[in-house]
Amino acid sequence: MTDRNAAPACGGDVFIPDPGANGATERRIRELGPWFHNLQLGGVRTAPDHFLGDYPAVKWRRFAHAVPLDLTGKTVLDVGCNAGFYAMEMKRRGAARVVAIDSEEFYLAQARFAAEASGLDIEFRALSVYDVAALGERFDLVIFMGVLYHLRHPLLALDLLREHVVDDLFLFQSMQRGSTRVEPAAPDHPFEAEAHFQRAGYPQLYFVEEAYCGDRSNWWIPNAACAEAMLRSAGFHIAAHPEQEVYLCRRAPLPDAEPRAVYPRQEAAR
Repeated sequence: MTDRNAAPACGGDVFIPDPGANGATERRIRELGPWFHNLQLGGVRTAPDHFLGDYPAVKWRRFAHAVPLDLTGKTVLDVGCNAGFYAMEMKRRGAARVVAIDSEEFYLAQARFAAEASGLDIEFRALSVYDVAALGERFDLVIFMGVLYHLRHPLLALDLLREHVVDDLFLFQSMQRGSTRVEPAAPDHPFEAEAHFQRAGYPQLYFVEEAYCGDRSNWWIPNAACAEAMLRSAGFHIAAHPEQEVYLCRRAPLPDAEPRAVYPRQEAAR
């Protein structure tokens, strides 16, 4: 997350708050907890004992250099924003407009408070990834971090994002399990061929029937080859791969020019 272009630090400028403000912020953080994003708000950390450490800042430092440093005049959509870490980072990089959506009001309440405490103007909407057509617009950069494996229908989500909201850049991250090898895939196989299914570098999507890490919202976890194949299949060109789980993509023509299983455009007007 440190970078060749000296990108701003993930927590923004450091300042010393007065004790009164600090106490009020700390109380509000407790009221809105527990937090998955460890943010620094008014000198107070929201999740100082996070099991992943200073997350997501520790991950952001590994790929921040791949995201445009100057987003002046650009529009950004953060899908599944949680407490708003990435939305706030894009606003700090000068984005003219940042819209952040999440299907959970619990996270949106955290994100609204975090943005207000940080003095950042971000628009928040209660919206599922499956309903992004309702936004009725495309964005210069769409962020889709840590959402795919929480979805019952992950490929549908990618199809909908490309169809309705991605105009150019698409920042994608998913937890991965299994092999990190990515082997060239043949465009076709005869019916009797089976050996390729056993290769470590063949795309595989692991299904979680009940729970993973105590979380019943974890459904599908790709290996590295599968994450890349799904992005290509949905009509994204992988422009950069700055971190094992992170891909910076561009919207591209569909590989087979066939329509995808997406909701019709007229649904957005309802």
